[in-house]
Amino acid sequence: MKTALVLGAGIMGLSAAWGLRRAGWSVTIVDQDETPNERGASVDEHRLIRHAYGAELGYMRMVDAAHDAWNQLWADLGETLYVKTGMLALADAPGGWLAESRAGLTTGNYPFADIDAPTLAAQFPMLSGHGIHAAFRMEHAGVLLARQIVASLARHLAANGVTFLRARAKEADPARATLTLEDGTQKTADLLVIAAGPWMPRFLPGLAGRVTASRQIAVYLEPPPEHRAGWEAAPMVLDLASDGGFYAVPPVAGTALKVGDHRFSLSGDAETDSRTPTPEEVEGIMALVRPRLRDAAGYRVIGARACYYDVEPEERFILEPLGDRAVVMSGFSGHGFKFGPLMGLAVAGEDRLARAGWAAGRTLPVTEASQGIG
Repeated sequence: MKTALVLGAGIMGLSAAWGLRRAGWSVTIVDQDETPNERGASVDEHRLIRHAYGAELGYMRMVDAAHDAWNQLWADLGETLYVKTGMLALADAPGGWLAESRAGLTTGNYPFADIDAPTLAAQFPMLSGHGIHAAFRMEHAGVLLARQIVASLARHLAANGVTFLRARAKEADPARATLTLEDGTQKTADLLVIAAGPWMPRFLPGLAGRVTASRQIAVYLEPPPEHRAGWEAAPMVLDLASDGGFYAVPPVAGTALKVGDHRFSLSGDAETDSRTPTPEEVEGIMALVRPRLRDAAGYRVIGARACYYDVEPEERFILEPLGDRAVVMSGFSGHGFKFGPLMGLAVAGEDRLARAGWAAGRTLPVTEASQGIG
């Protein structure tokens, strides 16, 4: 039986292990923390999946295959950890992400409905229509319950023969598919998958110029009583202005209303920094959100969290060979979670070493039928 060693137990490492185990590999996962790792980029209440992708038509089309991969995972887990909410895109100026998304969706024949400001205010009374230049709504979008997914997937893998080794790796040798652990122990396999998230440059210094750790803040809110029902039935909200937009995740499946900034700080240290945001960081998020909220003064901050993304300058995923026996998975920033199982199936495919252009959103897969990926 072929053996695989996976460094990192976030969504990408777990998904790679899932894909490889399904393909008949013996898999060991190495991570320095317990799984789910509360310090990891994958472990928060929610992640979003939607087709609207600005000008990135490759990733827009890839979302279809991502849904297929999630359906395979739900079947294996025996539960569906996804809530369909739809999405609402907003913009206060012409052009930009909304206009690019609208054009891409039209080209791809994905249905959406334009909404003017008065209709927006009527349909979503918790939002202010003031200053809205354009808006549209899509029904086919939703929330992935990230923390639950990571926990359920880890349990599934453990129950199906995947070994979890809690240890701190200090060195990776892609040429030999070997990890050296802090105690001097070496682990070797036929294939090494390095999926270390924002810790990646520690193991692959050559990626330091391509992948940057980025401290990101999420804030959790309690809406005023008159708007709670509106938010509970709301779609995800994306107001992705380049000069200070935000996203809002509705309170689904017992979670809280979450808001955050889609832009990247490109600063901080994932190993040493506190995951508790400063009051200034929280206020920075709220300053972006308040103009879009009706009765903004009635919202109460009930929590906040800092996490770290691994960001590639163009937000393109890195799924690249490191010789014949190793693969790196990196640069997934805030939009990679939705593609986790799809990337895991790609790692398990025989054409894994030729997936770089596809993962970067630029080309179709070398073998479209490989592992059920389209």
